[in-house]
Amino acid sequence: MKKSILTLLIIALISSSVMAQLPSFSKSMNAVGNAAQPFLFSVNTFTSETPFVSISASGNYAERTAGPFGYDGVDQQLAVKGYLGNRFTLLANADLGFSRTGSTASAQQAEVIRDFVGGKSFYGARFGVGLGANRDFSSVGAVFSRITAAFESPTWRIGGNLKFEKAFAKDRDGIDLISSIGYQHRIAGAFFAGIEAVGEDLEGFWETDEAEGGAKLLLGPSLNYAPMYSRFSFSLSGGPVFYATHSTVLGSEAIRDIGTAGTQNGYSIRAMVAFNIGR
Repeated sequence: MKKSILTLLIIALISSSVMAQLPSFSKSMNAVGNAAQPFLFSVNTFTSETPFVSISASGNYAERTAGPFGYDGVDQQLAVKGYLGNRFTLLANADLGFSRTGSTASAQQAEVIRDFVGGKSFYGARFGVGLGANRDFSSVGAVFSRITAAFESPTWRIGGNLKFEKAFAKDRDGIDLISSIGYQHRIAGAFFAGIEAVGEDLEGFWETDEAEGGAKLLLGPSLNYAPMYSRFSFSLSGGPVFYATHSTVLGSEAIRDIGTAGTQNGYSIRAMVAFNIGR
């Protein structure tokens, strides 16, 4: 009898010790579906219930496109995202691209986004506005504003961006308009799947002399896996690039998610792994 009571006391002490450690453990880890970057063509914001700092590495392979990772070839990006408090999110990245001709180029970008609706809890609706600056692969600087929108639930999520960019070059448009939207549904466990669409240089629908070659669209699958109590999350997206309109101006090397190379259609595939540093 005494041995049974002693055994029960030991089990109770061990259980209480483990339960006491669980909150601090879970705060530094991802909950199910709590991905650092669920969509690869849309930027999302952090909240007090999401990782405060994450580091991500992504790669892109494209043909007949020019994107933020390079021109027409293989490109790499390293990004840091952090929660600054008071619903502010900081995002900075650096890109290194390897073109098919053997040349290399780099680009950098940094921005700060604040949620004005939501942003305190992970689940529910969030709307934010951000400001940033970048230097593209042709060493042209630009400033931009981004509007973010998202809705998260335990079983599905939707998110999108609307970006207005002003490049400091005479051969660029006065304002470039870039939009994106993605939807994912929980398939099993922490695995989400859906679809993502991107529209770039949409001013090409009403400007025949659009400086980046015309309006372009991408539509393809979107996958995300963020296992419970793991510091890692994984994302994959991409698809064909369609040119909805064409202008007489050849495409530039502006930072574009799907870009343009001449007037041909192409495709882009992107993969990302993110690591949550924690608080």
